Amino acid sequence: MKFPQRLAYYLLGLLIGGIFVFYFFDAKDTQFCYLPNCRVLKDLRSKPLVIADEAQIKFDQALVNMEDIKMCLTYGDVDFGKSNVPEQNGKLYIIEGQNSKKEPITLEMINYSEKVMIKDIYPRKE
Repeated sequence: MKFPQRLAYYLLGLLIGGIFVFYFFDAKDTQFCYLPNCRVLKDLRSKPLVIADEAQIKFDQALVNMEDIKMCLTYGDVDFGKSNVPEQNGKLYIIEGQNSKKEPITLEMINYSEKVMIKDIYPRKE
């Protein structure tokens, strides 16, 4: 078998395999989180949220809403220099993101084994 024929068979098999893998993983809504930021945010998204009294005041003042929190937990940046600190039998994480008005905000969240508590929310100065 000549090289062009082998290359054609190889590319055909690669195409069929790629379509199969794309269809298989797309059906399961699979995400591949290998970087630390993505892994932390995915872990925080997977647990139920509890709102502390300090954070509830910010919700009442309309600084943020739950949609803003979800967007920060999807597209935000974890400040690892200040995060992963033990606090109240959990670990404190500082997440920087934006609210729906495109204003920068910072979330303080405590990650417990069974839940995530939103400790405080405050506007960030850039």
